[in-house]
Amino acid sequence: NKIEGLKTIAVTTNGINLARLLPQLKEAGLNAVNISLDTFVPAKFELIVQRKGTGLPSKAVFVLSVTGLLFLQVNCVVMRGFNEDELLGFVDFTKDLPLDVRFIEYMPFDGKQSCFGILHGME
Repeated sequence: NKIEGLKTIAVTTNGINLARLLPQLKEAGLNAVNISLDTFVPAKFELIVQRKGTGLPSKAVFVLSVTGLLFLQVNCVVMRGFNEDELLGFVDFTKDLPLDVRFIEYMPFDGKQSCFGILHGME
């Protein structure tokens, strides 16, 4: 944050370690957070991040939104057959929070098959 002209220091995260790291990140000048929040179902979230026992980022979204200290944006990747049934719940959860929400389309990366590709037979 000491670079002249630098206005924004942002991080994109799935929220797993955000609560633990947030004090250090803010001290380093972090002023914007983009959190991926694709599901409220713990088993689906573990499948996405490919780690067991992880907390859902919805807790981090709520904590950040009520502190009002950072610009907060939430991305929700909408995937047919995986989480489209959760969209109304997602809207209900975020409608009164001070954040920007983006519903975005899943786009696979070249050369690697993600857990979503495995679920839906995509490459």
